[in-house]
Amino acid sequence: MTFEEAVAAIAQATTFGELVGGDRAATYRRLLKLVHPDVAPTGRGAAATEATARLSALFDREETLTTPRGTYRLGGLIARGDLADLIALDDDKLLKLPRRPADNDLVRAEVAALTALHREGDPRLRAYAPVLVEAFAQEDDSGVRREAVVLERLTGFVPLTGMRRRLDPRDAAWIWRRLLTGLGWAHRAGVVHGAVLPEHVLIHPERHGVVLVDWCYSVAPGRAVPAIVSRHRAAYPPEVRAKRPATAATDIHMATGLVLGLIADPPAAVGRFAAGCRFDAPRMRPQDAWQLLAELDELLEKLYGPRRFRPFTVPAA
Repeated sequence: MTFEEAVAAIAQATTFGELVGGDRAATYRRLLKLVHPDVAPTGRGAAATEATARLSALFDREETLTTPRGTYRLGGLIARGDLADLIALDDDKLLKLPRRPADNDLVRAEVAALTALHREGDPRLRAYAPVLVEAFAQEDDSGVRREAVVLERLTGFVPLTGMRRRLDPRDAAWIWRRLLTGLGWAHRAGVVHGAVLPEHVLIHPERHGVVLVDWCYSVAPGRAVPAIVSRHRAAYPPEVRAKRPATAATDIHMATGLVLGLIADPPAAVGRFAAGCRFDAPRMRPQDAWQLLAELDELLEKLYGPRRFRPFTVPAA
């Protein structure tokens, strides 16, 4: 970060948490070194003095968030998603806040989906989606309202981003199996995820856990997915791009493409199996994720024998 970038970031921040990229104190020291008047570029002393004062004021302020359910201690920015920022709350929760009020409807869709999953879905499978703590409308000083959600924080999970074409098929298999399990659970609860993409699938490498996140694009079966992540446009099946009804077959198409893209050298039999899940016409694809899981298990047993646990570590970038 340059001096000018740091000055601009400090000027735009309303809380110190918006500036944090890791440890709070370390972030303060790093920014202070960048904007201190002693190191300011020629002619920028006044801007440096103002930025230093504002930085100190933001750092010293007690930062809390009060919601209908209680008061949380605000932490730093954890991640920037497709449409929202994730900010640490206390030690075990996350605040998800859209950057644009125009995306409020997508956040409401996530609230509806998570509520349905935990009300209608099999309770034994609830670990396949984040836990919704509460949802509320947040209004800033200018009167702009944004829909916000508080989620339980997932520990030890990492996204599938950065792992394309790197995995042994046997390692990709457990991800595929658990992904189909989670999707089958959602479909039974009347929810189509609508965006099964690398950043929306988190895995726990040691425990072989999978969680589907970012349910903002979810819909009831038969409804059109409301938006797409433009950089992944090619990953969506035709019905999503054409704004036609989405079904369980929509998620199956995307999940299959995602896992196939993880495998370094897919066996021919796996390629044929995947091709049958990715026909352009939704009616020609499998319609039931759990039935497809049973068929996948048969294929894997033919290829590799009885299922056994394989220790897994995330491939180096």
